[in-house]
Amino acid sequence: MLVPKATRVLVYSKLFDDGVMVVEKDMFAKKHMELDAPNLHVMKLCQSLESREYVKGSFNWNHHYYFLTDEGIKYLRGYLNIP
Repeated sequence: MLVPKATRVLVYSKLFDDGVMVVEKDMFAKKHMELDAPNLHVMKLCQSLESREYVKGSFNWNHHYYFLTDEGIKYLRGYLNIP
């Protein structure tokens, strides 16, 4: 899925700041509950990070929970240019 770079940076910076991302399992939601980005984009970005083992995922009560790993911190620091 093609995701605009501004949305990608917004999601990655929120994930880096909090260490966790909560995404409701609703592909048709216009906006994510915390970010000004489409819920589908946030969901697919987190799934991509999970497949590369940068986050660990959990699903409960119609919500996906993604927790940042140590490898994910290294990746996001490189992507966001954070020392």
